[in-house]
Amino acid sequence: MRSMNTARRTCEKYLPGLLGKLEEVPLADLEKPGSPAIGLFRSHGGPGLVIPCAYSGSGATPLEAVAVTIALGATAPSLAVATTMHHFSVATLFSLADSLQSGGVEWALLEGIVEQRLLVASGFAEGRPGRGILSPTVQARPAEKGYFISGSKKPCSLSGSMDLLTASAALPNADGTTDMAVLLVPRQAEGLTVEPFWSSWALAGAESDEVRLEDVFVDEQQVMRTELGDAGELDELQTVGFIWFELLITACYVGMAGALVERVVEGRRGTDTERAELLARYETATLLTEGTARMIMDGSVGNEGLGRALVARYGAQDAIRDAVGRAVELLGGMAFIGSGDVAYLAAASHGLSFHPPSRSTFTEPFIEHTDGRPLRLA
Repeated sequence: MRSMNTARRTCEKYLPGLLGKLEEVPLADLEKPGSPAIGLFRSHGGPGLVIPCAYSGSGATPLEAVAVTIALGATAPSLAVATTMHHFSVATLFSLADSLQSGGVEWALLEGIVEQRLLVASGFAEGRPGRGILSPTVQARPAEKGYFISGSKKPCSLSGSMDLLTASAALPNADGTTDMAVLLVPRQAEGLTVEPFWSSWALAGAESDEVRLEDVFVDEQQVMRTELGDAGELDELQTVGFIWFELLITACYVGMAGALVERVVEGRRGTDTERAELLARYETATLLTEGTARMIMDGSVGNEGLGRALVARYGAQDAIRDAVGRAVELLGGMAFIGSGDVAYLAAASHGLSFHPPSRSTFTEPFIEHTDGRPLRLA
């Protein structure tokens, strides 16, 4: 399979030896709590994958990051999902470091992430029904030289292995208004605790438990202020971050589906025509995802770019669903009975539909704003 072979070669280029180590561990063990997968990702230099070379990172392009994520999704689905949250967070950081807003703190932090192989968890409002992805997850009250924050994020992937947490907050101003901000919270901060939350066996290795914050002090230097436009649109910093999120979270599930499709192809299940139809449907998802990566590389990261990224994500989501269904059918009952891997991959591949934004959140404002006004995601 073209895309899977490319994905594995790219992963070996940037994270040499990681796939081999992961393949030594049964899938069931990779996917359960306490899995060694995240530790292996850290030890093989994974935290610096998408950080530009200018900040001492590996400098993988968006297209290469997609390939690496597909390879990981096919081998260790929980690892792919968990580390997408890290990459999404650091993409926001290096976008900020490249902007006029940067005061140099972000540059030092990015180098620290690479050199110390730090993992960054995302505390945005993912997975909360009825909430927009920009909805603050914590409450902030002013303090000398910073803020005290309280709140909860559940589920929060990488909760057990994270070194830093990024969280959204509305910072109160004296005039009663608020400023949207992204906060950086060290794992060892007093008042930060991790509590059990994830009960499903699917993607249990992603460490998606609850992170609680109770009067955690955040220094002003750990605050990254962002802005919403007059019409509620995302600013450039947030837009870049969310395009990266939609890109890589889609790639995770493309990889899971690919693991099933590859079993069909290698086992020569079904007729030539059936395999060709299956591959065409699967490669649709791959090409849509790669198209978003190329869009980022071309610099199309505004609100229109985000709209296109979401169209690609939903299209890929439908193609993944179709490909998984056909692959499981062609593999047959004995493959399903003989190993839990087929059932697991089929179940886990449905997770893409649970990541924000939902189609109902996205579609209405996208249709309404055909006159060129900005896309809204709330």
